[in-house]
Amino acid sequence: MRNDLAAKRHTRDAGDLLARVLDTPHLARVLPMLPAEVFHRLIERCGLEECGDLVALATPEQLTGVFDLDLWRSDHPGLEEQFDADRFGVWLEVLVESGADIAARKVSEMDADLVAGALAQHMLVVDPASRPLSASSGEDERPAGMLDERSVREIGGYLIAPTRLNSWDAITALLMDLDSDHREYFQRVMHGCRRLSNSAPEIDGLDDLMIDREQVMFDLGLQRERRREQHGFVTPEQARAFLQMSRQIELDQGTAPAANPITAAYFRQLDEPVATPAAGGGGERSLSGGPLLNILLEAGVLPEPPRALLEGSTDGASRLALIRSHMQRVNDHSEIVRLERNHELAYLANTILAACAIQGRTATPREASDAAAAVCNLGLENWPLQWRRGTILPDDFLIDHGLVHVFQVGWRVLHRDVCMLAAEHLVGVLTHLHCVDDHLQAGLGTLRSDMEGAWRNGTPWRAHAHLDVIAILDSPTWAALRGLTSELPIMHGAIDASRNARTLRISASSFEFISENTQIASIRQFLGLLAGRLTE
Repeated sequence: MRNDLAAKRHTRDAGDLLARVLDTPHLARVLPMLPAEVFHRLIERCGLEECGDLVALATPEQLTGVFDLDLWRSDHPGLEEQFDADRFGVWLEVLVESGADIAARKVSEMDADLVAGALAQHMLVVDPASRPLSASSGEDERPAGMLDERSVREIGGYLIAPTRLNSWDAITALLMDLDSDHREYFQRVMHGCRRLSNSAPEIDGLDDLMIDREQVMFDLGLQRERRREQHGFVTPEQARAFLQMSRQIELDQGTAPAANPITAAYFRQLDEPVATPAAGGGGERSLSGGPLLNILLEAGVLPEPPRALLEGSTDGASRLALIRSHMQRVNDHSEIVRLERNHELAYLANTILAACAIQGRTATPREASDAAAAVCNLGLENWPLQWRRGTILPDDFLIDHGLVHVFQVGWRVLHRDVCMLAAEHLVGVLTHLHCVDDHLQAGLGTLRSDMEGAWRNGTPWRAHAHLDVIAILDSPTWAALRGLTSELPIMHGAIDASRNARTLRISASSFEFISENTQIASIRQFLGLLAGRLTE
């Protein structure tokens, strides 16, 4: 019942937001000014199927940017993202609902290779003279992948047949308008689709070579990555490589490590520094004030800039007191340095967003920003003594030192003193843990073996598939261990609750990012009691 009420409330709030946006004065002039990242967040909040009127006002550049965000997905953060052909079909349905002529005009201004590659996931295209596709054709003449001969259409001299039935009516309506009103563009798209339809594996045994269809999608993925990099996004591959290198830095060497090559290459590719970076992109285009901006800010669609790091409590109780005080000194010193540090913070947040999961899900942009700030705070606390000019860090430390190295120190500490330590403790406890239930004992044995192997490889999170057996013994302990042994370690609420007998209820989603050594001390205390918690 509670979930149903929450869903209804979300639907109502999304509907109210959409209605307010649609009532914005001069919307047709203002909406095209939204950066693609913000437009995408708005569509996500309101639901694509409900946003036809907004999509109809979008520019081709906006749609390309939103497609880069919305059409490429992975099953888990950090894995390679794949093109979602079904989602592309939904986009075409929404566009065509606004009018096939409007949809054709907008699509005709987009990259023809992108459109051809996407459409080729939905249909086969052949010349009528080369291969008949009529319903009277023999079964053995039907091209591989064609689903329904009754849906075969002839448009502009080409026969097209569906390989997916979803969105087929929208696709044919779009193609007919492209043929009638944008003939040259139509020919380019259909030529590309026909070439991909004819693609087949070679018969010479070179099975590792990509067929044309796969090669086109690979090339489109590379083009997308280049566009995103220019806007400050970090690819999953770059993010994984940077985080792995950061886990391996030596904190006991005499000097700080040289500049990270992945980070250096990333910043070289950016044309110019961005003034207001935010997680999910290197920066948002500057928007002038107005009703639409106010609506998006109130609804949380427009993210808060990283300057929020300087706001709020700065007393000793703040988990981010150290990074806040250093950033305040940077802010007071130089606008140029402030922009550099904010840009670095955005890069670090985007790295977390691209590579790390939080409690098994993708982090939100706000969570990624908070996590980056927390890791930097931990890095400042643990900056090696031999890398300092004195026994303590000077107040102006971040004026001369970038946040990337600070983050790497914090990331190394998280991996060594939290993730690896928790995995090692768990393996030790499981080695001596015995249960009368044979099935449970077998599950614990599998977890111990898997976790030990993952621990030796430095990747305890890869053993999470077998961690659920701990929930049978103690659910809060399972939640705590899952957080501690994650690629981005977090401190679940169960850890603090274990030290407070008056805590009666723990939210499954309750956690803190680890930003201080005092939290690591609490984690060590929790791990010291682990054997008792699993045998009670």
